[in-house]
Amino acid sequence: MNDWSFIDIARLVERRQALAASELARERRPLAEGWLACDGPGSYVNKACGIGYERPLTDAELDELIAFFTTRGVEPRVELSPFVLPALLNALAQRGFVLQQFANVLVRKLSEKDSYRELLPLGWPTGITVERVNPEDDAAVREYVEVAESGFLQDGEPLPPAFLELGMKAVRRPVQDAFLARQGREPIGAGGCESRDGLTALFGTSVKPAWRGRGVQQALIAARMERGREQGSQLAVIISGPGIPTERNAARLGFAMAYSRAILVKHSAGLAPSST
Repeated sequence: MNDWSFIDIARLVERRQALAASELARERRPLAEGWLACDGPGSYVNKACGIGYERPLTDAELDELIAFFTTRGVEPRVELSPFVLPALLNALAQRGFVLQQFANVLVRKLSEKDSYRELLPLGWPTGITVERVNPEDDAAVREYVEVAESGFLQDGEPLPPAFLELGMKAVRRPVQDAFLARQGREPIGAGGCESRDGLTALFGTSVKPAWRGRGVQQALIAARMERGREQGSQLAVIISGPGIPTERNAARLGFAMAYSRAILVKHSAGLAPSST
């Protein structure tokens, strides 16, 4: 990334992840340079994040990390970049943490010269509009959350009330923007972004099954890159599961892999797993 080193990118991304979780969770606690966050069983914000760069954690801090989650009935989960101190990995392994999954961090520089809509391989999808949601319009925010979360649920599974509440809370934060893709008046896709510290993170993208493969996700990416540039960001970032359509669509629009994140969990009987 030329003037951006991978470790610089990782510090920005992991700090954003930690701050976002701490802002959304009902319970939070700072730990070292990062945060512990818990929003109840099943929540995707249950995590320890942003730790392990500056110094190893003490035994007492590691005990605090585990107790923070277990006393709330959820499995401890730690999200890490590959740039953390090796001592932290060793300490977590000794306490029973195991690798659950990887997530790839994809980045792209934002430039005043680029026309992001012109980057779409097949052009802008015919008849599709992408609009920014008014965070003060409760009905519009609810519609956005329902579409954005639909891709993370099983077909026909209702949106849990806790997920709806958390999603609406997220949209109302000043750092976040929400976008809906429509065919006429029908909402067919959605995605959010968050801008801070010169970085715009794109996340939570879903496209309804009948509209997939038509460039809708790419259009949502382009619209959010435009928003990031408006907000003064120099970098856009997408965190994606390895090899899924999101990663492929990001690559087509100029995103490149910066690093892989590791998600570690400590399993224990009677604790609810956190959503990923």
